[in-house]
Amino acid sequence: MAFNPLSEKGIPLDRQLRSWSELAVEPYRTEDVHPYTRCRVILMNGIEVEAIMNSHNAARRTADSGIKQALAMVRRVEQQQQKAVNWLIPGSESSIANTIGYEQVAVDLTSWIARHEPDPYLKQVYEFGVLEDYDHLYRYANLMDLMGERRKAEAITGDLTEILPGRPTIFQHRDPHDELRRPMTVEAASVQSILNALTVLSAEQQTMNFYMTVGNRPEHPLARALYQEIAMIEEQHVTHYESILDPMTPEMLNWVLHEYNECWLYWSACETETDPRIRGIWELHLAMELEHLRVACDGLKAVHGLDAADFFPKGGIDNPMTFEPNKEYVRDVLDRTVDWTSWDSEFVPINDLPQGHRFFDYQHQVNEGSVPSEDVIAAHRSEFSQEYRFATEGDHPIIALRDSGTGENTEYAKAEQQARREFAE
Repeated sequence: MAFNPLSEKGIPLDRQLRSWSELAVEPYRTEDVHPYTRCRVILMNGIEVEAIMNSHNAARRTADSGIKQALAMVRRVEQQQQKAVNWLIPGSESSIANTIGYEQVAVDLTSWIARHEPDPYLKQVYEFGVLEDYDHLYRYANLMDLMGERRKAEAITGDLTEILPGRPTIFQHRDPHDELRRPMTVEAASVQSILNALTVLSAEQQTMNFYMTVGNRPEHPLARALYQEIAMIEEQHVTHYESILDPMTPEMLNWVLHEYNECWLYWSACETETDPRIRGIWELHLAMELEHLRVACDGLKAVHGLDAADFFPKGGIDNPMTFEPNKEYVRDVLDRTVDWTSWDSEFVPINDLPQGHRFFDYQHQVNEGSVPSEDVIAAHRSEFSQEYRFATEGDHPIIALRDSGTGENTEYAKAEQQARREFAE
């Protein structure tokens, strides 16, 4: 059944504030929580953070005191929502275990979004990004094993997500000019495309912020180095995804779109959550967000004279966003695009780059000497005589990546070696 948040009634705003005891939710048990419940918690925390920061930015760009007051009131409640969601993660869950959860979110969320993206170019944008997060999951899983955690990464992801090399992280470092994509326009884009972009951007932004915060917490130099390297890729991913949004979107319409997206995702969480207690939190927050959407729609009408209903399908949204296995899909994307890089806003095989392209210059600068994402695999092989992998669907689809996580036989490596020779001369 379709969901139309514009026609649903929510909880009045003046009844939404909660006491400290109400916000002090019981964390899930990290040992037995369903992997996709953890994913929903991580995702919805990122969605709330994006909504809060978007509200702050809107407040800084408006002089209307009435709009500022409305933003402030809704933002205060969304701060409470964020606390309740984020506090579901127990303190006993280590940073590296939490990291594995973040990367599982990135893989299965972005895969679902790509599969449900109606715009061919935007589908490429998501497929390009998912292979990079897929490789991050593999690198962190090997680090987790090296750090002596009491469990392996597969105990966190379950058998839902394979842990294998993706596009090797060493080759993901690109010149900033090649991270900018073609933006959509709100008037021409599908509503699903807008929701997809806001959702993945929020998730990637949260991951970037998380690594900026926890990356210096490990004591082991290799762990600190790996977080630092992958944190820089997350900066690239935020640039990659934010650049597809319409930069000309009116301020109040941007607020409406964020609130509509929150409604869609909380409804999706309600539809798919298997933990009854946590589903109750999603249901409460959905009822709150419906009212936030109404307030934002009033702001859109007051400031821009626009009716929010004109921007959304009259019947609402048909499909909930679903965390589900995407193993065959990711393998297919690997088979088709593992050798892609970007050139301006387009995606091309690395062999299509001309000699002297800025990609090689950037690679030469940042990968000079050792590379943490390669070092962690080498260290795991040294200590355990093999890499850590978790495959349920057979051999890796890329022959050159079946026996080594270094990508030594890939076209990427050949091009990188050529670049090193070029700059050595």
